[in-house]
Amino acid sequence: MMRVLLLGSGGREHAIGWKLAQSGDLDLLISAPGNPGLADFGPVVTGINITNPDAVTALAIENRVDLVVVGPEAPLASGVVDSLIAARIRTCGPSREGAQLESSKAYAKHVMSRAGIPTAAAHTFTEVAAATDHLASQEGPYVVKADGLAAGKGVLVTEDLIAAQGWARLCLDGHFGTAGSTVVVEDYLVGPEVSIFVLTDGKTVLPLAPARDYKRLNDNNDGPNTGGMGTFSPLSGLPDGLVDWTVDSVVHPVIDVLREDSITYRGFIYVGLILTADGPIVLEFNSRLGDPETQVVLPRLDDDLLGLLAATAAGELHGKPLSWLPDSAVDVVVASEGYPERPVAGRPIQGIERAAARSDALVFHASTKRAAEGIVTNGGRVLNIVGTGPDLESARQAAYGAVSEIEFEGMHYRTDIAR
Repeated sequence: MMRVLLLGSGGREHAIGWKLAQSGDLDLLISAPGNPGLADFGPVVTGINITNPDAVTALAIENRVDLVVVGPEAPLASGVVDSLIAARIRTCGPSREGAQLESSKAYAKHVMSRAGIPTAAAHTFTEVAAATDHLASQEGPYVVKADGLAAGKGVLVTEDLIAAQGWARLCLDGHFGTAGSTVVVEDYLVGPEVSIFVLTDGKTVLPLAPARDYKRLNDNNDGPNTGGMGTFSPLSGLPDGLVDWTVDSVVHPVIDVLREDSITYRGFIYVGLILTADGPIVLEFNSRLGDPETQVVLPRLDDDLLGLLAATAAGELHGKPLSWLPDSAVDVVVASEGYPERPVAGRPIQGIERAAARSDALVFHASTKRAAEGIVTNGGRVLNIVGTGPDLESARQAAYGAVSEIEFEGMHYRTDIAR
């Protein structure tokens, strides 16, 4: 029996906690800082800064946990895993150096170059004039990215040169803090995007079911980039052998490069692909499970997640392929008014119990809190409403049927997820 500490407070972490709670080997699940949904599975520790390595390590020691599972990217980038490993606490998540695959887009490009992985051509800049002059010399569309972590909001794709130059200036002038102190300008690529996740202990690589994410705020892929407004799994019509190609031609070469640099990577890797006319191209890496993709992938996983994560942390991941339920899953993100720039918080939410009571739906809390008047909004992406069914259309109908139960002032969601 295992005592587990789960770090994070979003929909991804609620989905992870929900899946961990199904394990017969779980003794206790502690979430920090957690959310009202995770409170259903065990104690929630609020008031802790999960990017503080010393604070997290002290919490793990105090609660005699056997395993720490890191959900979001910020603790990984701050070195929380390094501190836990130094204290001999098994942890599923990469070290600070390994997490640079996500925390620095320039570093990820460097690794891909060394590993011979196809990716969009890119240039990096630390000065506004150099970035804007480079953009002026190119033809649109333009892709401008803050180098560091910006909660999925540091990317602009536009055909407007002035807007692209303005975004570069915004980043370098400090809008995203140190995350924008370097700007990456990439070539624009055309094609559908696919999210492929793998779990690795630094040797063995196990791919998860692919998913497709919707980044733009509004229907028809209009509006600003967000952290993700919905997703679905499984995908049909993918090129034959795409997952195997990703494992063999992307993930293993990346792990080999990291090993050359004495970095042992244990945890999840997200590979963001774009399927161009010339073949798959890698757009980016994340050093953790995606949000909201996790919310449709884990309900389809027919394996013990706790056992898999414990084996990963111990460096003992088996090579047996993962098992998957045949059902489809569709996630619709319900967001606050003003998201992604200035989301409105504190508005009471009705209908969560009705939506969760449906046999064909799951409700994962993404940014909520408990107040005197009940559950209220607490940020941008408020809830993940996941519909399940024997096929994609039935899962989609289930998701939107459950969304219709939810009410709060200013709620916003896309109506075209998985359409």
